[in-house]
Formats: sequence, structure tokens, C-alpha cells
Amino acid sequence: MGRVCFGHGFVPQQLVVKFCDCSCLHEIAGDSMWAGGQNLRVLREQLGLTMKDVEYASARIALKHGNDEFAIAPSALSGIETKGLVPSIFRLYSLAAIYRRDIRELMSWYGVDLNETASDLDFVAPPKSHVSEALANISAVRMPVRLDPSFDPRRTVNFGRMVEDWGMVPLAYLTRFESFQYTYGYIGSEDLTMYPILPPGSFVQVDEVKNKVADGGWRSEYERPIYFVETRNGHVCCWCTSNKPEEIILQPHPLSPVTARVLRYPQEAEVIGQVVGVAIRLGDWRPVFDAAINSKAHEALNLDDVPIPPLGS
Repeated sequence: MGRVCFGHGFVPQQLVVKFCDCSCLHEIAGDSMWAGGQNLRVLREQLGLTMKDVEYASARIALKHGNDEFAIAPSALSGIETKGLVPSIFRLYSLAAIYRRDIRELMSWYGVDLNETASDLDFVAPPKSHVSEALANISAVRMPVRLDPSFDPRRTVNFGRMVEDWGMVPLAYLTRFESFQYTYGYIGSEDLTMYPILPPGSFVQVDEVKNKVADGGWRSEYERPIYFVETRNGHVCCWCTSNKPEEIILQPHPLSPVTARVLRYPQEAEVIGQVVGVAIRLGDWRPVFDAAINSKAHEALNLDDVPIPPLGS
């Protein structure tokens, strides 16, 4: 097998990869782009790595994954560190592995902070209810870390005025409060099944352990369990009744324009779990009923082939 000179001594021919010229990188104006490259250079120098070291290591990563995009030539690395050029996601992965850093930290140097995902979810309102995994990669949350000593949890207060200090708290520190396996759902912008208890746009926390339908014992609709159910047409939050072992009734709120459905269980409906927490945004009222009645898509979102009754019926 032929051998070529590559970085530290000789390496097998299969490690030789085709590098893209640094001109293929995307250049984006902004101080964060320059800061990102400078941070990467400082990090490399702190580790005592040369550009040839990075070249060699990235070539091995590219060979392992069978993708030349992971490789970083010295000219490309120089452009990243000194010219404000933005590395591709493949090269950013290589740099994170070579420099022994979390790729999320490197992304934050270029203005992409995955911990901001939660605050950006409001920019779109998907019409269908669904399981949400958008927050799975969040590593820290901004939350109160010190409260006013006069705070009394028994009284209704302006909570914002009670917070003396906000801080980023790593989610790893919150795992001690975990006792169940939860999943999270989003109520579609046109899903009126549990309106007005769960208006469209709500986020729900679902306890997957509680996936058996209760048959009574509540004193009001607020105590009645709400379930997150997956059907062939998508997901839905609703009350559930099971009069027969092979059937399940998906029951909406009485004030909802949606009618009840009877599905075969578990062939046509799977109870994922019980809703145990909810986050609701208030003050964004809109005529949801009128929009729903005039939307043909609404029927497909909430019903199989059952028409939505008009208001006042």
C-alpha cells in the first residue's frame, strides 16, 4: 500500500481525503463570527495543537464517517480563525471532537444558542397536535435562583418583583426532582377538543406511567383525568371512557365544537399517558370557533369523518 506524508509522519493512503478550499465556507458579517474564530484559535493554542494536528485528526474523523466534509485543511482552519468564516456543521463537529468541547458551546460562539429554543417556539403555531421534542437538547434553563425573603407562597403576588436574581441552571442539577418518565405535547392551533380548559397553543406534560383510563372518582371536570392519545390521524388531548375492553371513547369538553369519537382500542387509539402539567398563554384571544367552523382542515385534525356542529346547536 502506498504511503504519503501527512502531518505527523506517514499515514496509510486511505486517510488521504479531498479537502475543500476555504472559499466554500460561508462568510457571515458580525462580531460573533469573528469572536467564534478567535475563541477556536485560543482553544487550539491552549491545547497545544497545530493546524497540521487538526488536519490529521479531522482526516481520521472524515474517514470514520465516510464523509470528506468533516475534514479541515489548514487553509480552511486559517479562514475560520482569522477571517470570520463560519465552519460547516461537519467541520464544527470535528472541531468539537478534536478540542474536547461540547458542540453546543461552539455553536453559541456563533450566535446559535440551543437554550433559546424554548423562546423561539412561539414564532410558529402548527395546526396539528403532536409530541414535542424541541426541548430535548436544552442543557440549561433561565430560572429564579434567589427570591425576596419576604416572599410568601400563600399569597398572590407579582412574582417578577419577588425574584432578586435570575440565572442559568444546568438541567443536570434538576434531575433529582425527576420521578417519572414524561413526554411533552403541543395542542395544535386548530385543535379545539378540550377548549376552553386546554386552549390551542398550550404545552402539556404527559406522565406515560399513567396510561390506563380511570373509570371515575372525580368531583368536577377539573379533577377528571385528561389523556394524551395517539390515533391514526394524529394526537389529541381529551377525556377518555372505556365502556368495553375493545373500545375507547374520546370525549371533548362540552363547550368544544368537536364531537366525541368511538375508536377501536388499542388498534385505532393508544393512550400515551395522562396530562399532569400544562403551560397556557393567556391574552392572545382570537375567534377560534369561527376560524374552526370555516376551516375544512379542522375536521381532519379533530375528527375522522364527523362534521362539526354549528354554534348554538
